[in-house]
Amino acid sequence: MSKKSSIFYCQNCGTSSSKWLGKCPSCGQWNTFVEERTSKKESKKDGYVSNKTNTPKLLNEISYSSENRIVTRDNELNRVLGGGIVPGSLILLGGDPGIGKSTLLLQFALSSKSKKILYVSGEESEKQIKMRAERINKNSEHCYILTETSTNNIFQEIEKIQPDILIIDSIQTIHTSYLESAPGSVSQIRECTSELIKFAKETSTAVLLIGHINKDGAIAGPKVLEHMVDTVLQFEGDRNHVYRILRTIKNRFGSASELGVYEMSGNGLRQVTNPSEILITERDENTSGVAIAGTIEGARPLLVEIQSLVSSAVYGTPQRSTTGFDTRRMNMLLAVLEKRCGFRLGAKDVFLNITGGIKIDDTAIDLAVVCSILSSDQDVPLDNQICFAGEIGLSGEIRAVNRIDQRISEAEKLGYEKIIISKYNKFNSKDFNIEILKCGKIEEVFRLLF
Repeated sequence: MSKKSSIFYCQNCGTSSSKWLGKCPSCGQWNTFVEERTSKKESKKDGYVSNKTNTPKLLNEISYSSENRIVTRDNELNRVLGGGIVPGSLILLGGDPGIGKSTLLLQFALSSKSKKILYVSGEESEKQIKMRAERINKNSEHCYILTETSTNNIFQEIEKIQPDILIIDSIQTIHTSYLESAPGSVSQIRECTSELIKFAKETSTAVLLIGHINKDGAIAGPKVLEHMVDTVLQFEGDRNHVYRILRTIKNRFGSASELGVYEMSGNGLRQVTNPSEILITERDENTSGVAIAGTIEGARPLLVEIQSLVSSAVYGTPQRSTTGFDTRRMNMLLAVLEKRCGFRLGAKDVFLNITGGIKIDDTAIDLAVVCSILSSDQDVPLDNQICFAGEIGLSGEIRAVNRIDQRISEAEKLGYEKIIISKYNKFNSKDFNIEILKCGKIEEVFRLLF
């Protein structure tokens, strides 16, 4: 006979309570507590059952050997994971609906030539997956498809197949019979994920989870889900554009700031090996307000195009709008231009856009942003063979940026003739054939360009 009990869980952070509360004491959100009934069975629990008992060991008694990563045929996926998939790790992939999460992992599963992969789908039928596989134009003898939502049935099939890699699409649709709450609730997500963690660590099987996101852009369900897994990947991009960006949010086995770029086509996702070419627009003639900035995402140098439009404010309050750049940072740069350099931009509308749908947090693009705004304000086009890399301080000085060698090399590789950087950067200029212009103030850059 099983005993039933009711526990209230916060759907935002996962905090539990024995009674309903209007406001969560942990995250401060209102009306997020939902009643979930749990069944405490006296018999053996369904799902994955561990047969291993761990005992305490001294640190020097633990044997360690470097894990041989599973190197996939997708170089962009290898890059964001830090060199490949670590056996026994849990990878969570989140993204907007229709962005291409299922296509990315199905494409990865079908491209495997040696590893046995089990693709579990709780959202699509076998025929739908088959149609998608035919559209990708890939066939594999090592990829198994299972349409199931119960963890008990999934682990039974896993024992039969014994895959090297397990893919779950998605974690919000999987449920365990141990709990009576609906799939996607806090307790169900936490319980199913903990079962998958036990299975992955004990069998050294890599598990890839697909997670939905909410309207705020965060992965749906409690934040505890991101804490439990080893790696969190974010698949982002505008559905109206063909380019998709795969970002690393958290990685226990590598860098947490890597970036992968894909192009969505009718035949699936294509890897973009040189993202600088797609982030820079080709045009017949020079236009004002366009500047090229050298930035770094993870270990990868990129050149991005920054577009600005400065116009007289029609209404009383000037507008400040940015796409892909921090609005508060742009307001700070405008204040520096007004206070330190004498440019009257307080009564003008300023619009800023970073092309390609990419979001940049690197402060090294400050100089390019300032030059782009000044170019639009003066209505004078910048030289299309020049790029920028420098941070702007509050006193109007151009500060040095890190890894300047990689930024200069990327500009030289793409055929640019000049690059403007801070005079405080220390490097060997003899290693480059590109003309390097060093400046210490915004006024010096203005005299060079205009």
